[in-house]
Amino acid sequence: MSASTDHYENFPVASLLLPRRLRRPVKAVYAFARTADDIADEGDATDAERLEQLGSLKAELDRIGNGQAPQTELVQRLQREAIVPFRLPLQPFYDLLDAFCQDVRQTRYQNFGELVDYARRSANPVGRIMLHLYGENDARSLAQSDGICTALQLINFWQDVALDWQKGRVYLPQDDMARFGVTEADIAAGRNTFNFQRLMAYQCERAFKMLRAGAPLAKTLKGRIGIELKMIVLGGQFIVQKLDKTHYDVFRQRPVLDWKDRMIMLKRALWK
Repeated sequence: MSASTDHYENFPVASLLLPRRLRRPVKAVYAFARTADDIADEGDATDAERLEQLGSLKAELDRIGNGQAPQTELVQRLQREAIVPFRLPLQPFYDLLDAFCQDVRQTRYQNFGELVDYARRSANPVGRIMLHLYGENDARSLAQSDGICTALQLINFWQDVALDWQKGRVYLPQDDMARFGVTEADIAAGRNTFNFQRLMAYQCERAFKMLRAGAPLAKTLKGRIGIELKMIVLGGQFIVQKLDKTHYDVFRQRPVLDWKDRMIMLKRALWK
């Protein structure tokens, strides 16, 4: 997962836009995902220690699947407040853990397809869990959710190229880097070359199209949750626009959403 500790900034944790009945389960799901992400990404643990800790979380899910009580407060809370009352499937949680284990083992991606496969397990499960909580489980909604989540994961990669390099990771596809004439030495030196800008513009355009393709889901989901999703989609679009305005110079300025952006997003979400 991206090096950013704000990876789940698009996760609507206890947002006032969420129906009150969903705030506790969303917090429980977030706590599980955030904890597992931190195990894979933060601190000074060795790779073996990280994988062992993630394996312990997987064992907790196994206990739930086998009708046994989980042993940790984190997963007990997840079971009590989200999995049992909303009959959530366990597979999305397994997928998240699988992606976090991949974070430990893999630091380069040969092509875009490998990145999309990673996002299928690192980001899409969150959207699918949220849809289960909302009671929207039809195939079209799930596909649109996958498109939004994959796009947000990719956009997070593109805004964090410099930060991920510091952790020894490169999410830009290796074949595209070669095609556009960008080397890892360019990233290491923080060179915002014309070739790098072309590469980033190409990647951002792909992510933007995926985000736009999934956006109709925000109209399907009625009420406050629809507004929440509109803001999430707008947030991704705003980051892409900020990247473009700075000519993709992520080495000197990581684009972030400020309070003015969020006010504009809320106004647009309510108006549309």
